[in-house]
Amino acid sequence: MSSLFDDDPVPSPALAAATLAGTPLAERMRPSTLDDIIGQEHILGPGKPLREGILRDKLRSLILWGPPGTGKTTLARLIATTTQARFVPFSAVLSGIKEIKEVMVAAQDLRRRTGQRTIVFVDEIHRFNKAQQDAFLPRVEAGDIILIGATTENPSFEVNAALLSRSKVFVLKALGEVAITAILQRALTDPAIDDAPPVVDPDALRAIARHVNGDARSALNLLEFAVATAPRSAEGVAQVTLESLSTTIERRSLLYDKTGEEHYNLISALHKSMRNGDADASVYWVARMVEAGEDPLYIARRLVRFASEDVGNADPRALSVTIAAKDAVHFLGMPEANTALAQAVIYLANAPKSNAVYEAYNAAAADAHTMVAEPVPLHLRNAPTALMKELEYGKGYQYAHHAPGAVTDMTCLPESLQDRHYYRPTDRGEERALLERANARTQKRPAPPTGDTGQ
Repeated sequence: MSSLFDDDPVPSPALAAATLAGTPLAERMRPSTLDDIIGQEHILGPGKPLREGILRDKLRSLILWGPPGTGKTTLARLIATTTQARFVPFSAVLSGIKEIKEVMVAAQDLRRRTGQRTIVFVDEIHRFNKAQQDAFLPRVEAGDIILIGATTENPSFEVNAALLSRSKVFVLKALGEVAITAILQRALTDPAIDDAPPVVDPDALRAIARHVNGDARSALNLLEFAVATAPRSAEGVAQVTLESLSTTIERRSLLYDKTGEEHYNLISALHKSMRNGDADASVYWVARMVEAGEDPLYIARRLVRFASEDVGNADPRALSVTIAAKDAVHFLGMPEANTALAQAVIYLANAPKSNAVYEAYNAAAADAHTMVAEPVPLHLRNAPTALMKELEYGKGYQYAHHAPGAVTDMTCLPESLQDRHYYRPTDRGEERALLERANARTQKRPAPPTGDTGQ
């Protein structure tokens, strides 16, 4: 490991790569200064803490969290060229705990001998397991290393709590269409992009920017390929048009991790859009999930739950619609069942909403867990044997069908819960009729015994 800590300065990986023939455009265009970075002004603008920490060489351990192609590795490389500390890059894909421990020992030794600290950059730190992440902790706490981790996953879930508490998280944003277009326009000035400066239709640049979902690396790679394969003028100049680009761009792979944060973000967006009655947003979010490869049965299960939790008896048909959508997924499979899911989503979004069933169950469950579990009242018990009749099982039971309106004044809750009202219907949709019935039932319910607080 001594080669990591010799006296030779660490060369800029970007500059070194640029000297190689055939270096991809994305690597050639990698920013060489903080001012060259586009789209992350919220953390790298003048006076921002991260920028000042880099320029003054006063960094502490930090986590760079953001989507692919937003500048995490670029930032690490810029730090490598400006810091007086030793800079050691790690790949969580290629390195194991043995390599980590070797670097930790060398970092500790270097600081003891020279006072110099080591910056350890871990790309894709979320791929390290707990034991590997724990190996950094003693040296971070001792101040021997400054840890810089880069991740596309939520650090709250993927980075050990102890390590996370000792690090500052900086969030890099997915680049917008304007930022990506600016990066592409700058790339067109690169002398190595083609034998002669290409002519690129502005609409084609914008199409690339929209296609790559905020990933600058993907945008530059796509531009380079589009120029290389574009039709040529008589003078040999590449002519990239929207039409020629359409033959280059394949169907986009949507950024999605069915076990990660994006999975939960999208299902949350779907639920809240349906709850808010926004059918357009609802069908968009379900399409995002389906087209990204989400399990359609997972979506169907969430729709069934929504039908009971958020629509309930305001529209009892909602539950039937979602069960039918689930059956359609089973019967048709994908992609044919995509419209069944969309139909259910649009129905739920437009349905009247009530969470009265959800609230009623939660309140009843809370009492079931916290109140005394009283026996079932005798008048509600069946009496199939003579002994049970002698014990007065069923005595006092009132058969509702014999009462006016099929409603009696019989109590059906345990004595200590006589004052409880779990189900409180709304006046929305078909639940309005249930509200009227509930009010009629309440008027007939006898008052609790004197002195009974119901607690």
